[in-house]
Amino acid sequence: MDISMETVISAQHVAKHFHTQAGSLELFNNISLDIHQGESLAIVGPSGTGKSTLLSILAGLDQPSSGKVLLKNTDLNTLDDKSRAEFRNRHISFVFQAFHLLPDLTALQNVMLPLQIRNHSGAEQEAISWLNKVGLKDRLNHKPAELSGGEQQRVAIARSFATQPSLLFADEPTGNLDEHTGEQIIEQLFSLNQEQQTTLVLITHDSALAKRCQRALRLHNGVLEELS
Repeated sequence: MDISMETVISAQHVAKHFHTQAGSLELFNNISLDIHQGESLAIVGPSGTGKSTLLSILAGLDQPSSGKVLLKNTDLNTLDDKSRAEFRNRHISFVFQAFHLLPDLTALQNVMLPLQIRNHSGAEQEAISWLNKVGLKDRLNHKPAELSGGEQQRVAIARSFATQPSLLFADEPTGNLDEHTGEQIIEQLFSLNQEQQTTLVLITHDSALAKRCQRALRLHNGVLEELS
């Protein structure tokens, strides 16, 4: 994949700390990072190091204690909650370990929902097309409880790509899947990502998965280091 040099995510001196009964807990301090359009980037590290918190800050779901994040040249700290949510809806999609499908909706309805929120005139056909792409054309009317874990994650992937986001954040997307199913899901994720030229930021503890990305960073003891 050709990567343009356009910077779509710029984290500048980002820090995050929490106040606890035992005192102040600092997850990381002074993290700076640029991510380019079309790039796939993995952030690895053991549990508890703050990987998911960093992803939430990069995606505008959480705010840093200090520093700032520019997404597509927009300083998220300058937006109110409503504007930040609207910005995410226009540009960003997510794939989580826990799938986050609505249990009372079918696979088709789950994929249609973000399109309907955007008033997409052809939401149903677009959703069907994406479910076909992830191999679920025979599962359109099944609810999440009627699907396997791998099928649920395929629905989540179809939902995330259906809005054609410029940025995709994936947090341990294979964490609830067996190894074989996880490999299938990753193949699907990278194939669609390359096809759509989406910028992918992937959180994982799996070093083999991280190597699939064009760049990998390790978060350890509050420091973000480039992996060779």
